[in-house]
Amino acid sequence: MLTRAILTLIVLVVPMHSQAQNRGDDLILEMNQAYRQADRKKLASLLPQARGHALEPWAAYWELRARLDSAPAQEIQDFLTRYAGTYQEDRLRNDWLLVLGQRRDWATFAAEYPRFRMNDDKEVRCYALLVESLTSGQATEALVDEVRRNWMGQREADDGCSTAAGRLIEMKKMPADDAWRRARLGMEANRPRAVSRAIELVSPESMGLVAEINTSPSKFLTAKVLAIRKARKEMITLALIKLATTDLEQAAFLLENKWGTQLSAEERNWVWGVIGKQAAGKLQSAEALTHYAKAGKDTDLTDDMLGWKVRAALRMGQWKEVLAAVQAMSTEARQDATWVYWKARAQLATTPGPAIATASMAVPAPQPAASGAVAVVAAPALPPARLEAQAALQSIASPRGFYEQLALEELGQRITVPTRPAALTAEEKAAARMNPGLNRALYAILIGLRPEGTREWNYSTNLHTRGGMNDRELLAAADFACQREVWDRCINTSERTRAVIDAEQRFPMPFRDAVIKRSAEIRLDPAYVYGLIRQESRFIMDARSHVGASGLMQVMPATARWTAKKIGMNSFTIDQLNDQSTNIAIGTAYLKLALDDFAGSMPLAAAAYNAGPGRPRAWRNGPVIEAAIWAENVPFSETRDYVKKVLSNTTNYAALLTGQPQSLKARLGTVGPRDAAAPEPNKDLP
Repeated sequence: MLTRAILTLIVLVVPMHSQAQNRGDDLILEMNQAYRQADRKKLASLLPQARGHALEPWAAYWELRARLDSAPAQEIQDFLTRYAGTYQEDRLRNDWLLVLGQRRDWATFAAEYPRFRMNDDKEVRCYALLVESLTSGQATEALVDEVRRNWMGQREADDGCSTAAGRLIEMKKMPADDAWRRARLGMEANRPRAVSRAIELVSPESMGLVAEINTSPSKFLTAKVLAIRKARKEMITLALIKLATTDLEQAAFLLENKWGTQLSAEERNWVWGVIGKQAAGKLQSAEALTHYAKAGKDTDLTDDMLGWKVRAALRMGQWKEVLAAVQAMSTEARQDATWVYWKARAQLATTPGPAIATASMAVPAPQPAASGAVAVVAAPALPPARLEAQAALQSIASPRGFYEQLALEELGQRITVPTRPAALTAEEKAAARMNPGLNRALYAILIGLRPEGTREWNYSTNLHTRGGMNDRELLAAADFACQREVWDRCINTSERTRAVIDAEQRFPMPFRDAVIKRSAEIRLDPAYVYGLIRQESRFIMDARSHVGASGLMQVMPATARWTAKKIGMNSFTIDQLNDQSTNIAIGTAYLKLALDDFAGSMPLAAAAYNAGPGRPRAWRNGPVIEAAIWAENVPFSETRDYVKKVLSNTTNYAALLTGQPQSLKARLGTVGPRDAAAPEPNKDLP
C-alpha cells in the first residue's frame, strides 16, 4: 500500500520520536490551514505537538515564516541551524534575504547570501548585485546586464530589481531609456504598478500623467497636442501602447496621423510593433504584417513582438519575413527550438537546392566511368543556407518535444522510442529511497499537501546541490516516484535528464487496461488519450484546475453533466469525476465527440478540449495551412502550448504502444476553414 511504503521509508531516513506519524498528520494539516489564514497564535500553540513528526520542518517553517518580519535574528539563525540541509532551511533563508533587502540591512544580507543554495529568486539576485555594486563602488557591464535581464523579466514590480536598476541609473551605468522600456513592457502587460515604479526612477514629475493614461488613453491622446521633451514623448508612447491593447485601429490611426512625426524612430517602431502584435494575435495576419512593415527596424522590437511577426508571416506564407524576424531576435530567443525550426524552414523555403534529407542520407556509390575506372558519385551539394538549415535541424532533432520531432521528420527520420538507459543499480535506487527530501516530499503529497511536496521534491532534485542531480540520480529519483505512483514527479523528474531519455518513465501508462479498452470501444486512438491525460493532469486522480476541471482528464462540471447525459450515464453525479473509470469514460466520450466535430483533426480537437469548441472553429478560418503553423498561431498561449504538447505526447505514446516509427506530421495534417460540404458543427458541444 502506498501509505505504508512511504511511512516505512520515512521511519528509516527521518529522525523519529515516540509520536506515531499518522496520528500527527491531521495536526500538520491544521497547521497548514492556520498558516494560510495567517493565524500566528494557533501556529505557535500547535508547533510543540508537531515535534518529531516527519514533516516537522514544514510545521516549524510555517510558524516562523508567519512572523518573520518581527522574529529575532538569533531565532532565525537557530532555525537555519536546526534544519540545516533541508528545503525549509533554504526556503526561509530566501524569505529572510528578501526581508533584509527591504530593510536595507546590507551587512547581514552579504553575510547570509553566500549560504543561499536555491539561488533562483530574481529579486534576491538583484539585491545581491546591488550589494556587490555598493561594496565595490563600481558596476561591471556583466552586472548591469544581469540586473537589466532580471528587471525586464519580472511580471510585477519588485523592490530588489527596481532598487538595483535605480542605483545603476543614478551611477549612469544603465541608461534611463531602460526604465522607459520597462514601463512600456508593463503598460502592454497591464501592470500599472510596474509602470509607475519604472517611471518614478527617471521622471517622477510624470506620475500624474500615468493615472490619466490608465483611465482613458484615447482621451489623453486626443487632448494632448505636442510632444517635444523626452518624458512627454514617452508618455505618448505609453498611451499609444495602452490604447493598442484595446483598440488597435484607433491606435494605428493616431500614430499615423497625429503622433508619428513627433516621436523618435525607436519610439515609433516600438508602437508599430505592439500594434502589429495585437493584430497578429487576432489572426489579422495581413494587417499585422502591414503594421510591422511601418516599423523600420526589426531590432527595435522585442522578442515577443518578433515572435508574433513570425507567426503572421507563416500564416501568409512569407518566408523571407519569417527569416528576417527570427534573425532580428536576441541570441537567447534564437536558440529556442521554436525559432530554430522555423528559421531553418525559412532558409529551406528561400534557398533552392536538393532536399536536405536526401543530401544528408546520400551514400556515395561506385559507378563505371567512361575510362572503365570506377567513379564515386558524391552526395548532392547543398548551398550554404541549406547546409546551415540542416545543421540547425540536427541540433534540435530528437523525440523530446514538438519542434524536436518535426526537425527529425524534416531530416527524413521518424519518431522512435530511444534506447533505454542502462538499468539502475541497487545502490542508485537505494540512494533515492533514502533521500530525506524526496521522502518528505512524497509524504507531504500523500497527506494532501501537494504544493508543498512538489516544491520540496523539485528542490531536492534540481537545487539542493549546484547544478542539480546528474542524469543517473534523476533517473533513480524518477523511478522512486514511479514506483510510488506519484506520476507527476515521475514524469517531470525524468524529463530533466540531459544525455539520456527513459521513455517509459517520461510517458508512463497507468490504468492501461481501462484506457485501451475504453478507447477501442469508441474507436479512439489510445495514444491520443494518453497524450491528452499526460498534459491535463499528469495522471493525478484528484487533480483540480483553477477553473474547476477535475480528475484524470480534467473535465469541467457542466461539460461532465452534458457528456454523461449524452452517453446514457443518467445517474451521474459530479463527485464521481474523481473516480478513475467514470472520469475516463466521460473524458474520452467528450474527446471523441470533439474529434468527430472537427472531422478527425487532432490539433483542432485538442484545442477544443482545452479552450472550448467555439474558439478553434473561429481560429481555423483563413488560409489552408500546415497544422504546425496553425498551432503556433493559436492566440491563447496556454492553448498553443497545450496543442503542441498533446500532439507530441501522442506521437511518443504511439511509438511505445506499437513499437513502430511514428510521424507527428501525419497526425497534424492541415487546418483550414470547414468544408462547406461537411455536416454542420455540433452547436450543443460545450
